[in-house]
Amino acid sequence: MGRKSTVSRLPAEIKTYIEAMLATGGQTLDELIADLSERFPAEAKAGGLPSRSALHRYGSKLDRRLSAVKASTEAALLIRQHAGDSQDARSEALTAMIQTELIEAMMSLQDADEPGIDPADRLAMLSSAAKNIATLTRSSVNLKKFQAEVEDAARRALLEEQRAALEAMPSKGGVTAETKAAIREALGIV
Repeated sequence: MGRKSTVSRLPAEIKTYIEAMLATGGQTLDELIADLSERFPAEAKAGGLPSRSALHRYGSKLDRRLSAVKASTEAALLIRQHAGDSQDARSEALTAMIQTELIEAMMSLQDADEPGIDPADRLAMLSSAAKNIATLTRSSVNLKKFQAEVEDAARRALLEEQRAALEAMPSKGGVTAETKAAIREALGIV
C-alpha cells in the first residue's frame, strides 16, 4: 500500500480547512498555497504544508468523492419524488447503493494480488469491510421491518376509515344492513 497523502497527514484543523477550500473551488491551487502559508505560518516555515501537486492529487480524490456523494444524493431525491417517503424509500435506495459499492470494493480487494500488499493489511481491510457490511445488513433488516410496520399501520388506518364511512352511511336508498355486512366482509373489515 502507498504512503498516506501529505494532506491526510496534516493536523485536523489544516486538513479541514484545505478540504473546505477545495470543495468550494474559490481559489486556484497557487492562491490556496499562498493562503495556507499566510494562515499557518509556522507550518509553512517548517515545510509542513503540502506542495501544489499534493494539493492537486488530494483535490482530485476529493472531487471524485464529492461527485459520488452528489450523484447518490440526486438519486435519492429522484427516488423520494417518485416514491413517497412514508416507507423511507430514500434510506432503502442509499442502502442499496452502499451495498453495491461495498461489493465492488470487496471484489477489487480480492483481485488485488499485488506483491506490495501485506497479507496482514489485506486481512485488516477485509475484516473492516466485513464489520461494515454486517452493520449495513442490520440497517437493511431494520429498514425492512420499519417498512412492513408502516404498511401494516397504513392498512389498519384505511380499514378503520372505511369502517367509519360505512357506519356513517345512511340506510336509505337501498343500502341495507345486509349490504353493509357484505361490504365489510369484502373489504376485510371486522
